[in-house]
Amino acid sequence: MSTRMEMLIMETQAEFVRALEKVDGGKFKADRWHRKEGGGGISCVLQDSNVFEKAGVSVSVVHGHLTEEAAMQMKSRGKVLKGKDGKLPFVAMGVSTVIHPKNPHIPTVHFNYRYFEIEEDDGSTQWWFGGGTDLTPTYLNEDDALLFHSTLKEACDKHHPQYYPDFKKWCDRYFYVRHRGETRGIGGIFFDDLDSPSQEEAFSFIKSCTSTVFNLVYDRGVKFGLATPGSRIESILMSLPLTAKWEYTHEPAEGSKEAQMLEVLRTPKDWV
Repeated sequence: MSTRMEMLIMETQAEFVRALEKVDGGKFKADRWHRKEGGGGISCVLQDSNVFEKAGVSVSVVHGHLTEEAAMQMKSRGKVLKGKDGKLPFVAMGVSTVIHPKNPHIPTVHFNYRYFEIEEDDGSTQWWFGGGTDLTPTYLNEDDALLFHSTLKEACDKHHPQYYPDFKKWCDRYFYVRHRGETRGIGGIFFDDLDSPSQEEAFSFIKSCTSTVFNLVYDRGVKFGLATPGSRIESILMSLPLTAKWEYTHEPAEGSKEAQMLEVLRTPKDWV
């Protein structure tokens, strides 16, 4: 399965880079990196270009032994891990994209899909998939929101009728910014620890997710990356926009488009 997933994330990266270059007219900078503990990846970034302020498409395939911190995170999620001599060999891989357009009326989109495999002391393996995608507009366009969620629901429904409603709620909870009382965007889907009904069916669902996002053109992945020795910080923090600012006690004018957007962030809605 790890070989098939590696092929999928590489193909996804290549397809996205070609498509985004066609739209923008610019060229991505490819940065190949290696991790001395095992593995590496490719980060492709386009910034301050014609259409996109910043766009990044990264893949990583790393292996080695879990750190104590990473193992504790997994155990806290109910994983029963039996290492050999205190060591847990693992392989992890994924593809992640963030696209920040220059035009404020075109939403920012994020997605990340990943696969994790651990070898236990008896030679057996535990595996699971995780990831998701969400839309972060500056100004609300209800047609965009409806298209985005309808397309995700259609892809999810092909695999299980509960995937979309469950993963949509998970996304709203996961990307909720508590100190601001609002969500990061207008949602999408998010899931983790997907290890059923079978490896083949779970992989098929991941494949549907990556192709669906392609047609639409502080999380667990970041936490794991930062806790992994030899991690590539530049690639992990690729999702940050090129420029950002914070206005103290900012509150948009009542009835404005900004206020409309903020209301949706504070009260997530069901789009389909």
